[in-house]
Amino acid sequence: MTDYQRFFKNDYVKTAVAITLVVTIVWSFFFGLGVALGSAVPVRVVESGSMCIEPNGCDGWSHPFGQTLHVGDIIIVQSVNPEDLNANYPNSDIIVYQNPSLRDNTQATPIVHRIVEKYQVDGIWYFQTKGDSNGVNWPTAPTSSEYDSRTLWNTGQGVPQDLVLGKVLMRIPYFGWITLFMQGNWWTLPLIVTVILLLIVIEFVIPVIRAGKKKNQIEQQKDRVKAPQMSL
Repeated sequence: MTDYQRFFKNDYVKTAVAITLVVTIVWSFFFGLGVALGSAVPVRVVESGSMCIEPNGCDGWSHPFGQTLHVGDIIIVQSVNPEDLNANYPNSDIIVYQNPSLRDNTQATPIVHRIVEKYQVDGIWYFQTKGDSNGVNWPTAPTSSEYDSRTLWNTGQGVPQDLVLGKVLMRIPYFGWITLFMQGNWWTLPLIVTVILLLIVIEFVIPVIRAGKKKNQIEQQKDRVKAPQMSL
């Protein structure tokens, strides 16, 4: 057996390789999803209830295939050609966009609202949007005074195409609450990291240590058996 083969048969190396593979697979999935959907951030979490039109509130699980978005939903965002976005309200696209009044703040939470209408000026597309539960509930046609351009930044101008991050492709209910909970509690991230490290120690490191000790004990027993024979 060569040194190369011995190296990769080492239990510690196997553990390190397994952990690396898990991290690589998760990262590759996220990166691959972004490439496939053409979005730099293909997965986002709904933080506002402005799209909830359920009379009894949005619990995360009800109406999974309806028009409603719930707080805590994970949404899959797909990049699209602005010209192709559907503005046929009430069945228009829901888009994710940066707030024009916070254009220079790249860390600002994007807005997730439905397109009400779109128009073009000098080759640039603009989108008037509205939260489904803001003002008169969807699917009733809103007045221009209910548009985000009037209620959020008071300019009357729609969202320019360069601030549109993409359209909502689908929603995954409830699981986004984990992220929201972490945002509101600073101690959750260190706790999760600690739990992950403990799991790694319990599932990988301790078994490797035990296997190494057992191997050493077996070798020591063999040495003790051989020792009298050698003295003879």
